[in-house]
Amino acid sequence: MIVEIPTAHDMRDLGVRLAGILKPGDLVVLDGPLGAGKTTLAQGIGAGLGVRGDVTSPTFVIARVHPSLGDGPPLVHADAYRVEGRLEIDDLDLDASVDDSVTIVEWGKGLVEGLAADRLDIEISRTVGSKSELRQVRITAQGQRWDGVKLGEVLGLR
Repeated sequence: MIVEIPTAHDMRDLGVRLAGILKPGDLVVLDGPLGAGKTTLAQGIGAGLGVRGDVTSPTFVIARVHPSLGDGPPLVHADAYRVEGRLEIDDLDLDASVDDSVTIVEWGKGLVEGLAADRLDIEISRTVGSKSELRQVRITAQGQRWDGVKLGEVLGLR
C-alpha cells in the first residue's frame, strides 16, 4: 500500500491510526532518508498508544522504552542509524521485549527483520531539494499476523 502524506501533521495522524491496529508483539521497521518523517510517524504511534514521555529521535541513546499510561503495550523506539551490524542489534536486547511491546526501529532495514516473523515495513520517501512536505509512504505487511488485514480500509485510507 502506498499513501501520499502532505504534511508533518498528516504523518503524525497516520501514526495515530497505525497505533489503533498495533498490538503487543508487533514490529514496525521504518526506512527512509534523513528528514523523511520516520520520527514524526513514531511520535504519532506513541500518541495513539498513549505512552509516557515525548517520543523523540533515539539516535544517540539508540533505544528508549515508553511505558503505557493506560492498558496498552509499551513502545520500544530504537534507532539503528549508528548501529554497525546485527551483533550490535543483539546487544540492544530488543528481542527481550518484542513479545510484549510495540517495537519501532528506525533505520532497521536489513538488521532487525529476525526479531519477529510478522512485521510492518514502512518506507518513507520524499523529493530531495523540494520545498514541498509531500511524502510517499509505502507500507508492506509481512507474516501471518497481517494476513487478511486490509490496511487501507483499517487505516481509513484509499
